[in-house]
Amino acid sequence: MPMRRRGSQAARRRTSRPRPSFGQSFFERALERAIDGLPVPLRPLLDEVAIVVDDVPTAEQRRRSRLRPGEMLYGLYEGVPPIEYGADWSPIPNKITLFRQPLEGDFSDPVELAEEIRVTLVHELAHHAGFDEDRLAELGVD
Repeated sequence: MPMRRRGSQAARRRTSRPRPSFGQSFFERALERAIDGLPVPLRPLLDEVAIVVDDVPTAEQRRRSRLRPGEMLYGLYEGVPPIEYGADWSPIPNKITLFRQPLEGDFSDPVELAEEIRVTLVHELAHHAGFDEDRLAELGVD
C-alpha cells in the first residue's frame, strides 16, 4: 500500500519557540474551512477518502515512512489511488491523516497554521489522485 508524506519541511522548520496549543477545536475548524474551500475539481476526491486528525504518527507509520531522526510528518496518505485500481480489484479504504502536534509545533501563528493545514490537505489529496512527489514539486504543491 503506497504511503505519501509531507514531512521534509517539518524537519527544516524546527525552532526553539515555545509551542502553542491551539486546541483540537481550532485545528478541526481550520480543517473544515480547508475542506469547504477546496477547488471544485478536487471535491469528488473527498467521496473516496477518509480524513482524520491524530496528534502524532504512530510508531508503525513512522517506520513505514522511513523517517529520519528529527523528521516529522504533517500529513500522510495511506491507500491506493483510484487510477491504480486493477479491473479485478475491489477498492480499499483510503485515508488521509493530518498530524496536529507537528503542524502546531512548526506554525505558531494561527493564520500560518490554517494555511499549512490547507496546503497539507491538498498535497495529500493530490497523492490520492495519483500524483507522486516529483509531479507535486513540478506543480508547486510540495
